[in-house]
Amino acid sequence: MLDAKYGKSGTVEREKYNKETILFMISELIKEERKKQNLTQEELAQRIGTKKQYISRVENCKLDIQVSTLINIVEQGLGKHLNLVIS
Repeated sequence: MLDAKYGKSGTVEREKYNKETILFMISELIKEERKKQNLTQEELAQRIGTKKQYISRVENCKLDIQVSTLINIVEQGLGKHLNLVIS
């Protein structure tokens, strides 16, 4: 089904879809954990020294997040530990 809609693995269209999917999953995990901790976007932003608008853009997949920023949000902002797996 993905091949039909986004092209075969390795094509530009499929790689774009894969990247957007990963960004979406990351944004949803951040949003879910923030809400679980009863934090507003403003409160999370204050914890990491940024603005609410930045957190909103991260949670809505409106920007590519740098790994250092992701670590900062997860560890400093949400008090969790980030593990990455490359497969």
